[in-house]
Amino acid sequence: MSVAFILDELRSAANPEKAAFLQRFFKTGKGQYAEGDVLLGIAAPLTRSIVRQCPPLPLADVRALLESEYHEARLAALLLLVKQFKKAKEPERKAIFDFYLANARRVNNWDLVDLSCRDVVGLYLLDKDDRSVLYRLAASENLWEQRIAVVSTWTFIKHRQFDDTLALAGALLAHKHDLMHKAVGWMLREVGKKDRPTLVVFLEKHRTQMPRTALRYAIEHFAPGERAYFMQR
Repeated sequence: MSVAFILDELRSAANPEKAAFLQRFFKTGKGQYAEGDVLLGIAAPLTRSIVRQCPPLPLADVRALLESEYHEARLAALLLLVKQFKKAKEPERKAIFDFYLANARRVNNWDLVDLSCRDVVGLYLLDKDDRSVLYRLAASENLWEQRIAVVSTWTFIKHRQFDDTLALAGALLAHKHDLMHKAVGWMLREVGKKDRPTLVVFLEKHRTQMPRTALRYAIEHFAPGERAYFMQR
């Protein structure tokens, strides 16, 4: 199966009416965070179905998909990476991890980040002592690299490793973009699902400085009285 075949499959499934809606949903207009992105109007499950039929592809072919103007082609490329990473062993996993980071700026919308980074970056780093790459990404001026840094820690949280999530959340509290507020709040909420006291300690320390969106996401599963307490400043 070639890149051309995958692109043909995606184009044949295009839905112009849905594409028009998704162009607005994913903020592709002038001055918006995904300015210029082009959507075909394909539901993610259909893209997943196409990817499931694909054999492993060379990274050069995956890069060709990532370079596509079509949002769904980039999603297909990233889902292929996730699929290949999960089946791979070292050193192939290291090659996929390095490839992902080298092309991180093509992971350029929140759904592309969220559906891929935790199963490549997060999973690769799970058993590694050196996770400094996440802090370099967080210090980037690129919104998507910053989101990758935070959302990748979802994999750590699932294994009850919270330190990096909390450190990155603290470092990014002053971020100006709502997409980062949501990502930080989401990861904090995941920490709370595993260890409520750890989240409460963080919130008690930071709640007066937290963007309200991040705080609302973090306390979503709290009782009404607890939510009211933390929302008061």
